[in-house]
Amino acid sequence: MKRIIIFVFLIISFVMLYAETFSDLYNEFKKINSYHKIQEMEELLTKLKNYTNDASMLALYCNALTEYANWGVSEDKKENIYNEAVEIGKKAVKLDENNGYAHYALGAAIGRLAQYKGIVSSLFLLGDFDEHIKKAIKLDPNLYTAYIAMGMRYRDVPWPMNNYKKSEQYLLKAAEIEPGYVNAYYELGVLYKIWKKYDKAKEMFEKVINMPLHPDWIEQGKEAKEDSKKELNNLK
Repeated sequence: MKRIIIFVFLIISFVMLYAETFSDLYNEFKKINSYHKIQEMEELLTKLKNYTNDASMLALYCNALTEYANWGVSEDKKENIYNEAVEIGKKAVKLDENNGYAHYALGAAIGRLAQYKGIVSSLFLLGDFDEHIKKAIKLDPNLYTAYIAMGMRYRDVPWPMNNYKKSEQYLLKAAEIEPGYVNAYYELGVLYKIWKKYDKAKEMFEKVINMPLHPDWIEQGKEAKEDSKKELNNLK
């Protein structure tokens, strides 16, 4: 009798685990990521490990790992997690070449990983980044975070691979798609400062300080506001 109860319990647990849809888990991820909740993110990652044959779930796993590495772990652990995210993202894209979110998640992970590689390896990774982020935009033209990624890419890589005009176009497009996303304006401010368009930079930093936080990016938005205050002081 005890064995039967345990077996039934395991079956119910299995059904409950896989009853969660992509939409359920994605919404959970957005909330956790917004508030940078480390324990909750680790619990979500444990759940996502069980989805091995679903491109969207793997893409979410890849995206969650990348964000977790961004803000949830010490510097010495980041590279290994980005490596893991890239491998998972590759599986997602292999399962579904037409999944825009999968291409975005993989591209974002590659972009982060490139920061830890040497010049030659970074150049190869940059090509992979471009391929997947541009494919993500083609497949899902409203994916504003992909435009942010491309805007930062054209702004932050060294000459002659940078292009401030293209960076501006991508970042402005992100702001057009999601006008409440604070960091679109922060990244524009950084671009204009580098570009020596100081009046525009000040305008963007002031906008960041005064606008409300986006519900999906609370902690990131707070950081952008603090950084914008520092940037404004440096521009005076």
